Amino acid sequence: MNVSDATPWGEMAYNYAIVGVQKGGTSTLAVTLNQHRLVCQPPDKERHYFDDESVDWSAPDHARDYTAPRRSPVHLMLGDASPTYLYWPHALERMRAYLPEMPLIAVFRDPLERLFSHWVMLRSRNLAWPDWPDFLTEWPHTSLPDEVPDGVRPMRWRHMTGIARGFYGEQLQRGFELFERRQWLLLELREMLGDFERTVHRTTDFLDLPRFERVPPLKNWHAGAEQVPGTAPTADDVAGLAEVYARDLALFEELSGIDTSAWPTRQVLDGDLDPGELAARFARKVR
Repeated sequence: MNVSDATPWGEMAYNYAIVGVQKGGTSTLAVTLNQHRLVCQPPDKERHYFDDESVDWSAPDHARDYTAPRRSPVHLMLGDASPTYLYWPHALERMRAYLPEMPLIAVFRDPLERLFSHWVMLRSRNLAWPDWPDFLTEWPHTSLPDEVPDGVRPMRWRHMTGIARGFYGEQLQRGFELFERRQWLLLELREMLGDFERTVHRTTDFLDLPRFERVPPLKNWHAGAEQVPGTAPTADDVAGLAEVYARDLALFEELSGIDTSAWPTRQVLDGDLDPGELAARFARKVR
């Protein structure tokens, strides 16, 4: 039985997902798709269902817990744009059990830029969140974690596992084992911002939706703060993190086919960008 058949009239089951990455343009893409005449705008952009550790995942009630009000009789699609799903342990397994044919979209961004933007977001929201050195050392992962640690508040783990979110190769490897490659649309942030109309058309084509007659204008939703108080990254930080990501980045390039030559992490690893130059670029946002 199709999941949507089990929902009462007036409710829709979620039937596509933007699964990552955080600070990679997911809000921009999700808000744009929600303006399509056949797409239902959900109550929240990020539903955070499959990363909810309070759910009894041995017997989840999807028809009760993973639906949203249908806003128009013409609506066919309802999306969940929770950028934690790609890296969160067991989230994709739970999603596969929910809907094996789920279309999945992921937007990728240079891992060092993404990590720094992640920290800037936390500090701009609340200065009680750790400064840069502590952000790097609370959970200094060197590969993708398999489990949420016992005794840790999931919300803190979500916010402080910044390094883990950058292991895109391992995330895709796990994702491709669970969902067929045809179910994935892989996008890249620089390319998306450089030709937004083309990216939106690619996305609606992927979801089997008619193209927008006029693509909504590009807007930078949830842009980061101009400056935050704290300790700026050092050249050693940049160089060390690039090495942490080196093997995974090669795996990501192989699996995704995405050109990362313009990514600072790739340029640092190849010797084409001095780590101090990138650190100085980051430091301009720290006061």
